[in-house]
Amino acid sequence: MTAESTVPSPGGQPRDHGFSNVSVIPRRTGGGFRFPVRRPPARPASPLPLLGADLTAALVGALALTGGQRRPLLVALLIAGSILLRPHLPRAVPRVLDELPAVCGRIAVAWLALGTLTAAYAPDRALSPRTLLLGFALQTAASCVARGAVHRRRRKALLSRPRTALVIGPATTAQRVAAALLRHPKCGVEPVGIVAEHPDGTEGLPVLTTGEEVERALIQNGVRAVLTVHPSVRSERGPLLRALAESGCVVWEVDADSPSYEMRDQLAGFACRKLELGSRRRGSFGKRALDVLASGALLLLVSPLLLVCATVLRLTDGPGVVFRQERIGKDGRPFTLLKFRTHRPVDEHEAATRWSVAGELEMSRFCRFLRQTSLDELLQLWNVFRGDMSLVGPRPERPYFVAEFSQTYPGYAARHRMQTGITGLAQIHGLRGDTSIEDRCRFDNAYIDNWSLWQDICILARTVTALVRPTGS
Repeated sequence: MTAESTVPSPGGQPRDHGFSNVSVIPRRTGGGFRFPVRRPPARPASPLPLLGADLTAALVGALALTGGQRRPLLVALLIAGSILLRPHLPRAVPRVLDELPAVCGRIAVAWLALGTLTAAYAPDRALSPRTLLLGFALQTAASCVARGAVHRRRRKALLSRPRTALVIGPATTAQRVAAALLRHPKCGVEPVGIVAEHPDGTEGLPVLTTGEEVERALIQNGVRAVLTVHPSVRSERGPLLRALAESGCVVWEVDADSPSYEMRDQLAGFACRKLELGSRRRGSFGKRALDVLASGALLLLVSPLLLVCATVLRLTDGPGVVFRQERIGKDGRPFTLLKFRTHRPVDEHEAATRWSVAGELEMSRFCRFLRQTSLDELLQLWNVFRGDMSLVGPRPERPYFVAEFSQTYPGYAARHRMQTGITGLAQIHGLRGDTSIEDRCRFDNAYIDNWSLWQDICILARTVTALVRPTGS
């Protein structure tokens, strides 16, 4: 994680071309695939119609309240509870019967909560069992009717304008899945091409074997969905899938060969699930809010410690206590990373092109202490507060090594889909300092592909635990 020592890179000896002038990586680098970016035509349907349906159903259910019970506060609580407990079922082709159990469950919870609150704080207006049952029945019926109307309208839109799709996988399997989807147009998905390494002499849709052919099909057919039909596709065609997701396509994983006990959705009888591969995720606002609030609070909390570290470092190692170095952040954007100086490179070339490990012999005792406890990284909280980095994410690297590793390790460039961070999934698994770049790359991409705000909180908690047993960076 640090950058001031003089040990050769674990990616191998630098190549003959010497120092690289590359300072940024191309945006949306997907292992050679760079498709035109457009406003995603297959973005998730607006939640407003279903929100309106739930609001209407809650108002209908409120008709069960009588006399003094029909107060604005109680009606508002019922509406709020019904909306906050809305079911989230990412069905490819939604039907009201698919979500009926979830709808009934959250309406029952909303009414029981309302009944409990009124009994506790306004016993004279407590809801009778008859009122609870009537309200539950009215709201459930209204919700089914309203949500059913929304779903019927969306299915009709899918039938009139199905999502054009590419099917990725072994040619024979992909053609079989494509043929099944074409026989069932009610699925709302219309395959227009197969992406495979070899045509295998199969008949059916055209087989695309090069990036140029995929890009042409993407533009000419307005492809809005991608289906993977083999377990190996996600690992072997990861760069292609990410590039397609970045271009605006929705990616689905289809189990074409055997029954699945993990995938709840289905297309034409095939079990499937939606994959989140793009760099823009729900919750990005929450991630940034967490970064700003946590980094700001930590900067205030540790400011005395920062002052002590800077003072001792100045007295023991002379001027220049802050080390500044160019690193590569999200989408290949360079930024200046800050940390306490614990080693002085011979020149800028060495600082930019030599790898690092903790515990150099020429370090002073205090500098070694800073490295072992990771206190030298505390200044990066300012990078987080400014927006250069996040608290959690792939560790940023120098331009020279970004260029090297992007050519050497598949998927390395894909790490830059998300904001870089102080700590990450790779770091809490011991991949710090002089460790495998291939392993780091795998953990970083797994973190991005499965990102959630809760995962960030868990990583931060495990990082704090790891600091109790410091090993340096």
